[in-house]
Amino acid sequence: MSFDKDLEQMKVAVKAAEDEIMQAVMFHETWKPTAFDAGLHGRMGRSYATHAFQIVRDALRREMLLALMRIWDTNKQALRMSAIAEKLRNRQFFDALVLARAKGRGSSTDDMREALEPKRRKVIELVRKYSEGGAGFAVFERIRTLRHEHLAHRQMNPTKMARADAPDKEIEGFHEDTAEIVRLLLSLVHAITFDIASDGAGVYRHHAKFIWAAARGERTEGHPDYRPPA
Repeated sequence: MSFDKDLEQMKVAVKAAEDEIMQAVMFHETWKPTAFDAGLHGRMGRSYATHAFQIVRDALRREMLLALMRIWDTNKQALRMSAIAEKLRNRQFFDALVLARAKGRGSSTDDMREALEPKRRKVIELVRKYSEGGAGFAVFERIRTLRHEHLAHRQMNPTKMARADAPDKEIEGFHEDTAEIVRLLLSLVHAITFDIASDGAGVYRHHAKFIWAAARGERTEGHPDYRPPA
């Protein structure tokens, strides 16, 4: 297969990854306070509203995990992060990518290589982290098993791993690493600078602040019925 065709396929895959990570970010930033905001948990307490709160929390978490796992799908007809990393490991492909980017920008290949090489290495490193034998593979396996046996499908006899679920802190780290991979790929392949963790997530984080401020009650500044402390 020619480099041009390989690159075009990678561009399509990276754009699909961007769409999925922004879905994940949208759900993640709205879900995050429900997992880690002790003040919010304390306010909800054991009220009738807490039941609905838990349903919303679980739904947000479910959709976030499904979006993340679509990025890491291993189906050959789907987006595959492992296939993208494998292509970047190919020195011939990367050399051609550097040349194409340098020509498009009118810079030297040496300067372009110096700019792109650290990003290439970081993508490969993070993908390897969640691959078999990597430091994060156990986390990935827990989330993937949860997705396969509980979220996307309902297995009659789920494995012990699926029943155990995945801790929220592990999910948080997996989300952050996945967002970083997509950020780097957008820069490598599309020459786009987009800080997903701040610029992208910041919008949804700002919006989430207001809905959960209302849930925390009138003691929270920003609530429509806010009452300052005596």
